[in-house]
Amino acid sequence: MMVKRDHELSIRQQCELLEIPRSGFYYNPVEEKEENLKIMRLLDEEYLKHPTHGVLRMQDFLLGLSIVVNHKKVRRLLRLMGLMAIYPKRNLSKLGLAKYIHPYLLKGLEINHPNHVWAIDITYIPMAKGFLYLTAIIDIYSRFVVGWGISNSLDSESVLDVLNTAISKHGKPEIINSDQGSQFTCKDWIELLEKENIQISMDGKGRATDNIFIERLWRSVKYDYVYLHPANDGKELYDGLKTYFDYYNYELSHQGIGRKAPIKLYTQAA
Repeated sequence: MMVKRDHELSIRQQCELLEIPRSGFYYNPVEEKEENLKIMRLLDEEYLKHPTHGVLRMQDFLLGLSIVVNHKKVRRLLRLMGLMAIYPKRNLSKLGLAKYIHPYLLKGLEINHPNHVWAIDITYIPMAKGFLYLTAIIDIYSRFVVGWGISNSLDSESVLDVLNTAISKHGKPEIINSDQGSQFTCKDWIELLEKENIQISMDGKGRATDNIFIERLWRSVKYDYVYLHPANDGKELYDGLKTYFDYYNYELSHQGIGRKAPIKLYTQAA
């Protein structure tokens, strides 16, 4: 409501002054048939439990619920959601993307202070009608969510907005880890990180554990908030996610960091 399209300041400038990601301004949910939205919601929950399931196993899962869907439709919906089964895939060097692929840097690395390593990812968020995509960045040492934003597409612009906002608020990390999705294997993403002198780390193809901390974040967000309170529109989703991430960062005790809230570790001296 506070961002005006006809204001003398650009939308980008208004969002920066309000300290919200520009992608968060574009709230229009993606349209899809109601029947397909219900199927996508089921696929999303099944993927959280079994990320190695491909098209045929997902088709069998739906059949077990007495939902008959052909494999072409299952594949289309999974692609629309940005979900890909975890298994070794084709060498991207053959697809002309080798120059944007970077090695995984976290194996054996002792992550021992805030802003040492950040992890970023995008996930599908079902709503009461339609869906949006959520991008989030987590500080691996403290589990503190340093940035997040919602958008109605899987393009690179939304992830760049979230990263730029996180850096402006919290400084920059030494390393940032992502998967090899198209948003992260593109010129704009690589050039931004190189400009900021941030080391680039990417999950190995077919490895389920390389970005495990942000995968756990998705499970928490969806089971504790999204599935229980499907939003009616983007504004409601944004407000609900803001409340949840504040709780996640400042109140929720995490067993993996000694049953402390992430803010306790994130704000300690590096």
